[in-house]
Amino acid sequence: MNARVAVLGATGVYGRHLLPRLIAAGYRVRALVRKPQSAALAGACGAELAAADIFDEASLRAGLAGCEIAINLATSLPAPGEQGDYAKNDQLRREGTPIFVRACRDAGVARILQQSIAMTHAGGGDAWADEQTFHPIAEGIAGAAIAAVRAMEAAVMESDLDWLVLRGGLFYGPGTGFDDDWFARARAGKLRLPAEGDDYVSLVHIADMADATLAAIRRWPSRQALIVADDNPARWRDVLTYLFSRRQQSAAPWRTFGDAFVQSEERTRPPGPGVGAVLWRLSRRPGPLGRYIPGIGRHSMISTASPGKIVKCG
Repeated sequence: MNARVAVLGATGVYGRHLLPRLIAAGYRVRALVRKPQSAALAGACGAELAAADIFDEASLRAGLAGCEIAINLATSLPAPGEQGDYAKNDQLRREGTPIFVRACRDAGVARILQQSIAMTHAGGGDAWADEQTFHPIAEGIAGAAIAAVRAMEAAVMESDLDWLVLRGGLFYGPGTGFDDDWFARARAGKLRLPAEGDDYVSLVHIADMADATLAAIRRWPSRQALIVADDNPARWRDVLTYLFSRRQQSAAPWRTFGDAFVQSEERTRPPGPGVGAVLWRLSRRPGPLGRYIPGIGRHSMISTASPGKIVKCG
């Protein structure tokens, strides 16, 4: 396998997990970064380094030259628990993505993969969702983020390129910062429920996200948007109650995280994609919902109770 893959945003947590997997699978990887001198980890993995910025179309064209696949993982988000300007990330998605798409077209890149977020399906309450489930956009920071995501995806989907969009759940696991922030707040007695804690959250371990991305590149379900998340969504109160119960302990491996939910009433709900959701589930077996891509379940939140599947629903 000798295809050359360009990864924009290669130094972020998603890229740091994806790059070594791509290289181990035999792809020739070019990491597009703003400061190559600060991308030692990408270079150590065996990636070629090239200077490029999502707002600099000329640098993107140069960095993309000779690549068959381009992956856009670029974001501008504050670390968990920190104040930040989310509008910058919205701007990157709205204005930067069309620049990326044009640069790919002009550089002759045949395929593009765009990172997106499952939160674009939020707003349905307890109802199940799939890739075609969208609700009116609310006001506020979350609503602005969803509007920017939909504009970003439209820029990709309306292009004449062969595209793939992966809508990830909320990342957790090494390097994401959420683990450390949640457990630190729990130990300090400062862990608080959002509102009543009844809302669902769809999570995905960062290693599973990277593995699912590699599987998608290998199979390439052309011109589709797919959601990557753990087997079922959980209510915030279940997630944070578990974290609080471990406040005096060091953070255990996240593959045991799902044990806290085995007895939860939500686990008795019929299987299916959940709010914000699950269109891909992590497993080695095909399921009843349609096409699938074999993956893994070792990190899935509830894999110990209910092995899932990576499936394409609908």
